[in-house]
Amino acid sequence: MATREVLDPQDEIARLLAILIRLQTENQAEAILELKKAGFGVARIAELLGTAAATANVAIQRSKKAKKPGVKKQKGRSSDQRP
Repeated sequence: MATREVLDPQDEIARLLAILIRLQTENQAEAILELKKAGFGVARIAELLGTAAATANVAIQRSKKAKKPGVKKQKGRSSDQRP
């Protein structure tokens, strides 16, 4: 008989939301931004997506920087893009 982890209903909804967002976005950075817009904190986003908090924080900071007028986009491939 398999043992199923019992989750708090809100936690389970958050995990399902993260899965849905990840499936609907092109890359991890977009998923991070969508979860941030939904009100999740950096640590929680990292936990939900199975990544480091630093990765989530970098994606959020890059997004903020890109929105500032006069800021040029970085050249090269970022680590969150898929091949």
